[in-house]
Amino acid sequence: MIVKKLVLRNFRNYDFAQVEFDPKLNIIVGENGAGKTNLVEAIYFLSLARSFRTSEYGDLIKNKRQYSTIEAQVEQDTINKDIVALMTSNAKKFTCNDKQIRKISDLSKLINVIVFEPKDTLMFSDSPLVRRNYLDINLSKKSPVYLENLMIFEKLLRERNSILKGEEIDKTQLQVVTEQLIDIQETICKYRQAYINEINNVLSKIICKLKGEKEVAQLVYLPFVKLDDKFKLSCARAYARNEESDIKHKMTQLGIHREDMKMMLNGKDISEQGSQGENRIAVIALKIAPYFLIEEKEKKPIVILDDVMSELDGEHKKRLIEFLFTLDQVFITSTNTNVKNASVYEVTNHTITRRKA
Repeated sequence: MIVKKLVLRNFRNYDFAQVEFDPKLNIIVGENGAGKTNLVEAIYFLSLARSFRTSEYGDLIKNKRQYSTIEAQVEQDTINKDIVALMTSNAKKFTCNDKQIRKISDLSKLINVIVFEPKDTLMFSDSPLVRRNYLDINLSKKSPVYLENLMIFEKLLRERNSILKGEEIDKTQLQVVTEQLIDIQETICKYRQAYINEINNVLSKIICKLKGEKEVAQLVYLPFVKLDDKFKLSCARAYARNEESDIKHKMTQLGIHREDMKMMLNGKDISEQGSQGENRIAVIALKIAPYFLIEEKEKKPIVILDDVMSELDGEHKKRLIEFLFTLDQVFITSTNTNVKNASVYEVTNHTITRRKA
């Protein structure tokens, strides 16, 4: 999966921009604020219909103009697909080869992107929501069934919370919805545990390549109740114990929407005992790991690493670059990076110039 061409209109700081990219390593350089991150943000937006920088897609439209468009030519297994996103202040529309895409879940099948951004370094000291988002986004791309189950859970959760907010609580209705919630959560928890097991099969290998020394890394899943053959019984008891508290707080306080995970590096919890450098390398490895869980070469995701080189020393930069050359297509943004055999694009004054590395 390769982005061959990108065209932007009224996107962020660009009136118009057109650029052709190469397979393997593409480095986008420029001063802070020049617009280099905007280019990779546009590619990511085509994958998930949202930015990794803002929750308001209206922010992507330049100077509150009437519309903004992102066009990309994507090659997958020698087949070209023309993907277009059209954004107005209150709507967004996606097409592929002039046919409308109605389900956002279909986008990542057309252009699958994984991204690392500087704030990700804090993943394991940040809110559990950040770690759940990592699981949910990557699992939803990998399994449409997981995404469907997650949507069912969210619907049931809203229904249960609505019951809890009522002036008169219908205990029978509450029990019915709770049982449905338990059933769907068992499936979701099993998916999460299986996916974390898959990540653990590749995580240590990636970290070893990035650090140049043997490391043992492990993600540890922390389900809200023990995931075993008594899961449903344990859930039922937990919800029964917490029912009065849920009614008092008018919300469901237990469930997969409150779960967490942690990373152990050489037997230590990285959030408590890991250095800033160890956290950075570990999270870079974690972000790249889903690439290796996809077997079909033509479906391998595009890798975006925003400002990844800052705070890495020379040796770790060298090892990271060597590793990235083994992947299919990678985009790096940087204020100043010169890498032999990479394709380099310099962003200045809202223009993009290709130059030799």
